[in-house]
Amino acid sequence: MAHLTYDGLFALQHRGQESAGMAVADGVDIVVIKDMGLVANVFNEYKLASLQGHVAAGHTRYSTSGTSTWHNAQPVYRSLATTGFALGHNGNLTNTEALAADAGMLPGVVGSDSDLIAELLATHLAGHPDHDLVDSLRVVLPTLEGAFSLVLIDHERLIGVRDPNGFRPLCLGRLPDGGWVLASETPALDVVGATFVRELDPGELLVVEEGELRSSTPFPASAIDPTLCIFEFVYLARPDSRLYGRELHGVRRRMGELLAATDPVAADMVMGVPDSAIPAAEGYAAAAGIAYGQGLVKNRYIGRTFIAPEQHQRDQGVRRKLNPLRDSIAGKRLVVVDDSVVRGTTTRAVVRMLREAGAREVHLRISSPPYRWPCFYGLDTGTRGELIAAGLDVEQIREYVDADSLAYLSLDDLQRAIGVPGAGFCTACLTGEYPVAVPVSLSKGVLEPTGV
Repeated sequence: MAHLTYDGLFALQHRGQESAGMAVADGVDIVVIKDMGLVANVFNEYKLASLQGHVAAGHTRYSTSGTSTWHNAQPVYRSLATTGFALGHNGNLTNTEALAADAGMLPGVVGSDSDLIAELLATHLAGHPDHDLVDSLRVVLPTLEGAFSLVLIDHERLIGVRDPNGFRPLCLGRLPDGGWVLASETPALDVVGATFVRELDPGELLVVEEGELRSSTPFPASAIDPTLCIFEFVYLARPDSRLYGRELHGVRRRMGELLAATDPVAADMVMGVPDSAIPAAEGYAAAAGIAYGQGLVKNRYIGRTFIAPEQHQRDQGVRRKLNPLRDSIAGKRLVVVDDSVVRGTTTRAVVRMLREAGAREVHLRISSPPYRWPCFYGLDTGTRGELIAAGLDVEQIREYVDADSLAYLSLDDLQRAIGVPGAGFCTACLTGEYPVAVPVSLSKGVLEPTGV
């Protein structure tokens, strides 16, 4: 199980680069290994050999609640007199502060919203010796608000949970030997040889025990409101992932085609900013009848700059990650396709690189609408002050990044590219319409002691 989980974590490395961890249970004990760094830095054959068991949970962390420290690495573990469990969380609670206050937890008692969920479960179990982990989940889950796709294990069972909005993805797969796998994205199923079965429904609690599945919904029917994060289609998920039954590579290519139809420009070459914008650039080039080419080389050993926890890390990451192909660029009018402009860090640096490499013109085409509002459901975009489109219009952004022209895909065309009529989406980062209320006091450090 440890080796399968290790392979699955590699397939999900793009979702979190700060820390990685794994918990494995053998029916008697649960062993947890976690540390700061990438999956390959945290695990080796020696550590994997020590993780023996038949049920496991792994996690790669991108911090949105709590600082980027070893203490906040996951899976989160709790040991009680009669049981123990480990928990991995993708998303971000919006009522973190209220939950901690209601439970009498002072700042600093738990380090993140994920840790808080584990503590609430452990507290309930300690006070109700006749309850097991699933019983406690049925009590605790309805009190949580916001985004939470969860995987949990105890000594015998694998458990999956998706919040009533289904903000973050979670899917189920079947191994050739009959075992079951839960993962955020379908490529993690592919790499371990599992067959995709289905996506968990918003509000679903799925228990795998002795090879059998038990599904239930511990939330009131009125709370179920499917709103999958639309930014998963734009940037977060891998292009070989499937969401709402659509492979993302084709969706992103269609984004580029629609962008070419609405915002054409005379140019010599279309190029994409590696990696997530490449399919959209291919689609733009094909629809516009302009040659597609490579203009930037990506250093594969540098992680995703968008999800780095600090701004200075993002700045350094851009310079380290991308380098221009001067012979391909010099003297040409370029259409440069990117998936988004969030803080403007990468975009401004890319335009500068291309001009320094001899580009005659740089026309930016963005395969999503302007990112104007912070996300509180699993992205670390802080405040509106960090978002370039929150304070500047399109022309002002064009001037800031020094492009010859700039155009964005409309929200209608983004949904048209996804091509799932009637499906629910969270578009809060684009529209400011939040499906779940967000307290004014909510911040990444909401559980941190004051002044720390």
